[in-house]
Amino acid sequence: MNTNEEKQRYSREELAEFEAIIQEKLTNARKEVSFIKETLSRKNDSGTDNTASPTKVLEDGADTAEKESLNQLASRQMKFIQQLENALIRIKNGTYGVCIVTGKLIPKERLRAVPHTQHTIEAKLQRND
Repeated sequence: MNTNEEKQRYSREELAEFEAIIQEKLTNARKEVSFIKETLSRKNDSGTDNTASPTKVLEDGADTAEKESLNQLASRQMKFIQQLENALIRIKNGTYGVCIVTGKLIPKERLRAVPHTQHTIEAKLQRND
């Protein structure tokens, strides 16, 4: 390979490093979703007391807000898991680490920080303008 030629793809060894990072993030995200679902399940099980005291009404409102917050967190984690799984597919089909806008290789530092990204910083900033 000509030294002036810009690298087009990551090596098998480099991809293995990214795959390990992604797998670790997937494991942690799945654990978090599982914990959130267990927490929500416990909250649903504890709501059987039908007393109508003002304190109970306040607790129900706080409980509903907390459930909504947990559901949103679970939803974000599920989206993150899907993005990570899609990144694993890109590793297998050879398109991982290539910006879908510029076609350039995404720097390793960016992929280590955001392993599911499909954009270089430049491309991302252009999208946000």
